[in-house]
Amino acid sequence: MQDWVLSEVVGQVGFITLNRANALNALSLSMVRDLSRTLLTWCDDAKVMAVAIRGSDKTGPFGGFCAGGDIRFFHAAAKVGNPELEDFFTEEYALNHLIHNYPKPYVAFMDGVVMGGGMGISQGASVRAVTERTKMAMPETHIGLFPDVGGGYFLSRCPGHLGEWLALTGEVLDGPKAIACGLADRYMHSASLNACWIELGALEIQSPQSATETVAHCLDSFSAAPSIEELPLEAIEQFFSKTSLLEIMAGLRQDAGDWAQHTIATLQKHSPLMLHVTLEQIRRARHMTLAEVLRMERNLMRHCFYPVHLERTVMNCEAVEGIRALAVDKDHAPRWNPPRVEDVTQEMVSPFFKSPWPTHAHPIVHLV
Repeated sequence: MQDWVLSEVVGQVGFITLNRANALNALSLSMVRDLSRTLLTWCDDAKVMAVAIRGSDKTGPFGGFCAGGDIRFFHAAAKVGNPELEDFFTEEYALNHLIHNYPKPYVAFMDGVVMGGGMGISQGASVRAVTERTKMAMPETHIGLFPDVGGGYFLSRCPGHLGEWLALTGEVLDGPKAIACGLADRYMHSASLNACWIELGALEIQSPQSATETVAHCLDSFSAAPSIEELPLEAIEQFFSKTSLLEIMAGLRQDAGDWAQHTIATLQKHSPLMLHVTLEQIRRARHMTLAEVLRMERNLMRHCFYPVHLERTVMNCEAVEGIRALAVDKDHAPRWNPPRVEDVTQEMVSPFFKSPWPTHAHPIVHLV
């Protein structure tokens, strides 16, 4: 099998390239394990002073970062009860936590598509660089899931109520808008990425204490000022600050403006149940630590694929149905249950937030 995660040390920097371009670098369990193994090895390697990660497209390095987890695998694994589905989320969330707490500078070049799991391996970076080709989103509600991989943590910390808007709608952001939302730090022209990558490998880092400053100085020379992109902040605050999903959607329906009508049309395509779950996830996460958020999201993901409290089988869960409609049958006509946001009750939502494991046996109890 082709290596989907390429790693090498050049000079004093460890370089990682996601090399599964034909699947938009979607993360498999083996990729999660390769990334974790590499990063843990470099943690203890005094010769490695910093880390940089990029994706690739079919023409070579850069052009695409990571479109998320391998949802086709999710669907196939769920159908046959493959235990690797559980392993994937447990190990992916541990990887996300490692990146957020990495002891060395970690630079993520978020060129091209950066969605779902791609956000999980980039949002914890010391430097998050975007380009004019960046297409960033957390679109999980579209497939009957919720914005995981720490999405509750980093989305809830966007200014105002941008997090609720991004989580519920799955809105795609370009590079400048990503910076405006607090989800990126640097803007670079894609044509300069390769030169920056090479320059990082030529750095002379004098000590671990100076690594962050040295890397930042290098990136400064390749950074550019993004064009000003206006976000509809007033409208986002007006609607997405409301207490409940029903109030948010009612307000949007009553507004005849193009933005409101586009937004309500988007929400009406997504899983009503998971819209309710997602709003509560973001609101809870705003007051939680990263480790707490990841444990909550691990609980949520278990309930998504094993919705026992809804008296449903795996094959009747929202996630399997959403992935079927989007990526398997591709009919784009998911049969959500319930079909309307008005039909979702709190009794359906609340159990998602109860752990299916005792505290001592939680799969990621060790994260702090």
